[in-house]
This record gives sequence, C-alpha cells and structure tokens, in this order.
Amino acid sequence: QVQLVESGGGLVQAGDSLRLSCAASGLTFNKYTIGWFRRAPGKEREFVVAISWDADNTYYADSVKGRFTISRDNAKNLVYLQMNNLKREDTAVYYCTATPVPIGIIIPTKTDEYAYWGQGTQVTVSS
Repeated sequence: QVQLVESGGGLVQAGDSLRLSCAASGLTFNKYTIGWFRRAPGKEREFVVAISWDADNTYYADSVKGRFTISRDNAKNLVYLQMNNLKREDTAVYYCTATPVPIGIIIPTKTDEYAYWGQGTQVTVSS
C-alpha cells in the first residue's frame, strides 16, 4: 500500500520560512516524480513544484519560483519543500504526490497526472 505522509506545516508570519517533508512508503521511490500541490480556501488544487526521480530536474510554478526549493533523499524516501519568504497567498493545504511520469518534454502539472496523494498539511501565513 502506497503512503505519502506530509509534515511540517504550521502557522507563521509573512516573511517567515517553513520546511515541509513528505515520507513515502510502498513504492519504488526512485522511479517516481514527486510533486507538491496546494489548495487555498475556496480555490482549486494547484501545482506548486515537481522534482524528477534523480533530482536533476525541477519545475516550479511562477508564484513560488525563487522562494521555494524542492529536494529529495532517495535513500530515505523523503522529499522536502523549503519555503522561504512566505506570503499570505501561500496559505493552503499542501499535498505531496507521486507520478511515474518523468519530467522531460512533458512536465506533469495536472492533478490527474499524479497517481498517489498524501492527506495534506496546513500552512497558514498571517500578515
């Protein structure tokens, strides 16, 4: 059974930093692209970032480029999302997700391209 478990969310002030973690089990981790999506109150789930199986390729949404950094540790089946200079508009539930679709000519940015999802972790940024 595949499990993705997010942690590290919380309540912070604008300008602060947070690091989210995603622990994966039940899948051959180094064969999957890992992504983060988020859903803000009243909005659709949106793509944030993805990292290739070997961490050589990453792809960021414009809204987080330069502020967020994704990384992975395949030996530990972990993915990290370092979020700096957080803004109120970053407030959302953040979801870790996995897909066998590699990052290449096609970048998996749609929810239906991802096979497995975590339960999410809440990030709230106050001004």
